Amino acid sequence: MLALLLDGTPAGVGVLDRNLRYAYVNPALARMNGVPAAEHIGRTIADVLPGLDAGMDQLRALLADGRPREILTSGQTRAESPYGRRYWSGVYHRIEVNGVVLGVAGVVVEVSEAHRAHAELEQTSRQLAMFDDAAQRIGTTLDMETTCAELADFAVPLLGDLAAVDVFPPDHEAPVHTTPHGVLRLMRAALAATPRLRSVADAVDQPGDMIDFQEGSAIHRCLASGSVVVENFATDEVLERAAPNASRLAFYRAAGAHSGMVVPLSARGHAIGTMTILRAGGSPGFDAQDAVAARELTGRAAVALDSAVHYTHQHAIALELQQALLTEPQVPQLDLEIASRYRPAGSSVLVGGDWFDAIPLSGGRTLQVMGDVMGHGVEAAVAMSHYRSMLRALADTDLAPHDILTRLDPMVSAAGFERAATCLLAILDPAAGEWVFANAGHLPPALVEAGRVRLLDVPAGPPLGTNIGGYSATTVPAPAGPVLLMYTDGLVERRGEDIDASLARLTGLDLPRDTGLEELLDTVLDALAPGAEDDIALLASRQRPDPGTKERP
Repeated sequence: MLALLLDGTPAGVGVLDRNLRYAYVNPALARMNGVPAAEHIGRTIADVLPGLDAGMDQLRALLADGRPREILTSGQTRAESPYGRRYWSGVYHRIEVNGVVLGVAGVVVEVSEAHRAHAELEQTSRQLAMFDDAAQRIGTTLDMETTCAELADFAVPLLGDLAAVDVFPPDHEAPVHTTPHGVLRLMRAALAATPRLRSVADAVDQPGDMIDFQEGSAIHRCLASGSVVVENFATDEVLERAAPNASRLAFYRAAGAHSGMVVPLSARGHAIGTMTILRAGGSPGFDAQDAVAARELTGRAAVALDSAVHYTHQHAIALELQQALLTEPQVPQLDLEIASRYRPAGSSVLVGGDWFDAIPLSGGRTLQVMGDVMGHGVEAAVAMSHYRSMLRALADTDLAPHDILTRLDPMVSAAGFERAATCLLAILDPAAGEWVFANAGHLPPALVEAGRVRLLDVPAGPPLGTNIGGYSATTVPAPAGPVLLMYTDGLVERRGEDIDASLARLTGLDLPRDTGLEELLDTVLDALAPGAEDDIALLASRQRPDPGTKERP
């Protein structure tokens, strides 16, 4: 009955003597091992199954202390198996009679399938955690370069030793030179590498560089098929074919790269670019699971990247539009230095109603303008363009600044935009040595002298478009040297803050002395622009030490 039990059980049963040599093997264990039972007898496990990690140290400990043990063994036997590595769970106890130790008996069952399922579950759990982490770290801004850098930094060292993100150039950028037939041109958007490869990576194309990829390269094939391309660089011929161009062979060899993977970046049905990942040195080669994980990662990141690319493109167009509407003022007179800045607020509003101007008048005088149309967006920008044109037409009539505002107010009201605007005018008369100001609801101008900022007392009338009128002129001495600073409210105003506290930040600045106007405006922006919730426009002017009355030809 014992023989029937042992011969019939599907579990492997074996007995090892005191030297851990086989003394008995049942048919099930013989089938597991792929070796006839008789060929086991008198031989050690290593003799019969050299590819098996049998836990011999634990078996020796069991012989010594007699405590039963559960031992997990793994490896390969001589029996055919679909598993790359097999696993067995065994329960072992010591055999002894009348206190004499005879050996060890074990009952073994194969758990390869359960182990595979558990490993897959753990891998899935790790990947889900990775994707969740990626969602937090990739796409934190709408800046394309930042998003690409976040993707590359995330991929190293998680997926490889070096990662490069290459994207199609923005449509609004003209090509640097004509691409030869069959060559694909992409822009390097980000590059990340492990510390060991950092010095090697510094020798190749960096973010912002344009790269021409030879026909048939791995990136070519990836974009053509829309699928992941995995290359093992077994020979220089394979490596040269996969590389962007033949000159990269030396780089790959210097990096010790032995395998590469190119993953497409696509979202909403169109290709954005690719991410190339290299493994080098002792890192394992890429397998199918790596390709699946990389495709899932880039698929999620591509949505954020597509939004960033779209925003970057639209932002560039919007800025070009704003600059077209808001042309840089030219120096209208030889005796006047002038500089300006425009900075849009945040990422949601790309165009707005801020404007500035400098208009030459008769007698060597100059009209300087700073205006702000209420609201944001395209409608505000269009209204700004109309108001600016109206003001330029009135400037040609050679009116005083308060008379210009008095005539402009009903014109703005009748324009039909239903958007009021603030406006500050300043006419510099070098011959008289004075500024004449008029203010329609705008913040007061500032004077920068010896690095300190003080506000000029220029009373404000109603904003333009209210059709109330009542503007007055204010005359202030205009010596050579001090800088007149005109600005929009975005420079100083903050939500929930009293305007006096906002203006105090401006007057509290300690600015560099004897500096150019461009540097002065940059310093002001660096100090006050962070945290701004509105567009910022700045106009700085300074009378030259020896003013003249001759107009610029």
